[in-house]
Formats: sequence, structure tokens, C-alpha cells
Amino acid sequence: MPLDTVFIQALQIETIIGIHAHEQNAPRPLLIDLEMGTDIREAASSDRIRDAIDYSAVADAIIRLAAERRFQLLETLAETLARMLFERFPIASLRMTIGKPGAVDAARTVGVRVDRRREDYAACGVR
Repeated sequence: MPLDTVFIQALQIETIIGIHAHEQNAPRPLLIDLEMGTDIREAASSDRIRDAIDYSAVADAIIRLAAERRFQLLETLAETLARMLFERFPIASLRMTIGKPGAVDAARTVGVRVDRRREDYAACGVR
């Protein structure tokens, strides 16, 4: 199956995240870049959103999850988001970068990048 890419760049979310006490007091902004592998031919043929990856719905789901939960590590947030995206959306692969601006004074941002495939979650019941 060919893999095309649906992407979202620089999605800003607010969440409480960090290992330090001062990070647990208030939400902070994070930036998320997503590349979701999928076959777009059916959506291109039908011209209907139900056959496509609805990037607005993806963004809303990420924003909602981040607002409802607290995390200590970006790694935990990344894995939680990846699993949720595979459960809710028909994507075959995911590359996600989460940046935490301001976490290190000498750097514009720090963060994590994960690359996942649907098969990575097969043992967990994600189809």
C-alpha cells in the first residue's frame, strides 16, 4: 500500500509537564509536528472528509488529551498521544516531534521524536 502523508506543523498545546516542582504549577506550551502515513486515494476519489484523516479532529483530540492529563516526561506524553492516534484514526504510520520551548535556556527548544507503525500496537489490540 502506498503511504502518503497528512501533516500538522507547529500545533501548539498547553499541558502541565515536567519533573521540577515549578513545572507542576501551571500549563506550559508545547509544539507538536505530526506526519501521519495513510493512503489518500479513497479520499481523493470521493472528495469526502469521512474518507480522509480529519486533521482538525486529530488536533482537537491532541489538545483535549493534553489539557486533561499531567505528565512528567515528554516521552510519556509522546507515547500516550501515539497510542491514542492509532486507536482513533486510520493511520498506518506516525512521525511525531514534541518540542518544549524554554526548557533549556541555551536552546530554542528541546524535545522528542517518535516513529511508530500500526503494527507496533498490534499486541495491544489496536487494529
